[in-house]
Amino acid sequence: MADPQRTVANSMGTETFCRLQEKIEHLKRHKIQNKFLNSEIYQLTKLWRNSSEEEKGLLMKCAYLEAKNCQIESKYLVVLRRLQESKGLDSSQQEMVKRLIEDSLQGDKKDGFKLNPVSEYDDYGFKTIPDYEVEDVKLLAKIQALEIRSNNLRNNEMVDKPLRTRWANYLASRPLDQLAPSPELKGLIRCGIPVEYREQVWRWIVRTRTQVSRKRNPNRYQELRKHCEVSEHLASRQIRLDLHRTLTSNKHFSSPTSDAVQKLQRILLAFSWQNPTIGYCQGLNRLAAIALLVLKDEEDAFWCLVAVVEIIMPQDYYSKTLTASQADQRVFRDFLAEKMPRLTAHFKEHSIDHSLITFNWFLVVFVESLVSDILHRVWDALLYEGTKVIFRYALALFKYNEEDILKIHDNLEMYQYLRFFTKTISDGR
Repeated sequence: MADPQRTVANSMGTETFCRLQEKIEHLKRHKIQNKFLNSEIYQLTKLWRNSSEEEKGLLMKCAYLEAKNCQIESKYLVVLRRLQESKGLDSSQQEMVKRLIEDSLQGDKKDGFKLNPVSEYDDYGFKTIPDYEVEDVKLLAKIQALEIRSNNLRNNEMVDKPLRTRWANYLASRPLDQLAPSPELKGLIRCGIPVEYREQVWRWIVRTRTQVSRKRNPNRYQELRKHCEVSEHLASRQIRLDLHRTLTSNKHFSSPTSDAVQKLQRILLAFSWQNPTIGYCQGLNRLAAIALLVLKDEEDAFWCLVAVVEIIMPQDYYSKTLTASQADQRVFRDFLAEKMPRLTAHFKEHSIDHSLITFNWFLVVFVESLVSDILHRVWDALLYEGTKVIFRYALALFKYNEEDILKIHDNLEMYQYLRFFTKTISDGR
C-alpha cells in the first residue's frame, strides 16, 4: 500500500486479464457460430447438389420424352402422307386425311411450349428447315423438322456432350498449331468436329496442306488482290453472275450487298489469277462459300479453296474437260455395282444414269445436297483424309435409302426422288 506504482501495475494487469478473458469468450462464441454456419453451408450445398442432379435428371427425362413424342408424331405424319397418296380411299376419307394434315401443319403455331425448339438457322446460317410452297412437300418439311428435333434432343446427351469432352481432353494438352496427324485425331475427326473447335481445326489442316506455297510467298493473297484491282479476269462476269446463286438458303448470302458475298467475290477473283489453267469453274463458288462460313477469315478461306482444288482433288477435276471428275463417276459406278448389286440392277432395269445426280455430289462435295450438320462432317473428313471419303459417303447415302429406291418403278419418279432424298436424311450418326 505504501508503493503506488505496484498498485497501478496490479490494476493494469487485472484489466488486461479481463480483456483477454472477454476476447477468449468472444472467440469461443465465434467458433461455435462458425461451426454452426459451416454445418448450414454443408447442408445447403448438399441440398443444392441433390436439387441440381434431380433437375438434370428431369431435364434429360423431358428431353427423352419430347424426342419420343417427336418420333411418334413423325411416324403419324408419314402414315398420313401414305394415306394421302393412296388411291383406295373414297372422297370422305380423303377429305378427313386432308383435314388431319392441315391440323398437323398448323400444330406448331398452336403449341405454346417447346423444351428445345429447332431454331430457324444453325450455327453457320443455314435454314434448319427448308421453306416449301407445295403443300405435299410442306408435310415432308414438317416430318423433317420433327426428326431434327428428335435427333438433337437424343444426341445432345448421348453423342454431343461425350464428343465435346473427348475433344476438350485431346486439345487440352496440345495447342492447335502443334497438332500432328495421328489415328486418335483421325478417329475424332470422323466423329465430327464440334462447332466451337471446327474453325481452329480446319485452319490447322488447311495451313498444313498449303504450307509449302505459303512459305514460298507469304503475301500471295494480298498480291492477287492488288492484281485483281488493276486487271480484270475473263471469268469476272461469270463469277459475278454466280455470286447470287450461291447458298441461297443461307442468311449470310441472302443479300447481294452482304459482307460474305463481297468476300466471296474477292476470293474467287483471286483464285482465277492464282490458277490460270482453271480460272473459274461453276461449283468453285460453293466450295469457297463453305470455307468462308467456317473459317470466317477471307485469306484462310482462299487457302482452303486452294487446298481442295489444287491439293486434295485430282488434277483436271475442275478443268474445262472435267476429265478427272468423269473418271471418278466411272470408278463410283464400279463401287456401287460391287457394294449394292440389287440397286445397280434396279437402275439398269429402269434406265437410270445415277451419275446425273452423283456428278454434282463429287464436284461440289455435297454442298446443297446434305443438311448442314452432315455436310460439315463430310468436309471435316475430306480436308483431313482426302477424296476417298467422298466415295464412302456417296455409297452410304445410297445404302441408307436403298430399300426406298428399290420400291420405285417409275423412271421420272425415281429421278425426282434421287434429286431430293439426300436432304431428308437428318441423323448425322
